[in-house]
Amino acid sequence: MYRTALICLFVMMSALAPAVASGSSHSAVPATERATVNDAQIEATIRAKLAKSKIGRDGFRFHVQRGVVTWEGSTNVMQHKGSATRMAKAAGAIQVINNIQVSGAAKEKAAGNLKKATVQD
Repeated sequence: MYRTALICLFVMMSALAPAVASGSSHSAVPATERATVNDAQIEATIRAKLAKSKIGRDGFRFHVQRGVVTWEGSTNVMQHKGSATRMAKAAGAIQVINNIQVSGAAKEKAAGNLKKATVQD
């Protein structure tokens, strides 16, 4: 149970770190106040970003409907799931449904890294 809680905390912190580091408040702005981007524009932006990104190699699939991006696929790198969510939001998605599955090996590696970091503190 403790291990699961640490993994969840690690995932949440890694998802928040880029926004905090860049001072981004994009998620704090209500969707109604953001400039609206149509589905085709969101899709084109994500495809272009995937072509340049490491997560593009994971072969994730996504679709956009009424500003909502839904991701599907699997990965062996825990951070790629969060990267996909951030990528969709940066492209203008008003909501992201992330169904990307993270492998057990990736979860174990993240837990091991977290344990190492905790022991060194």
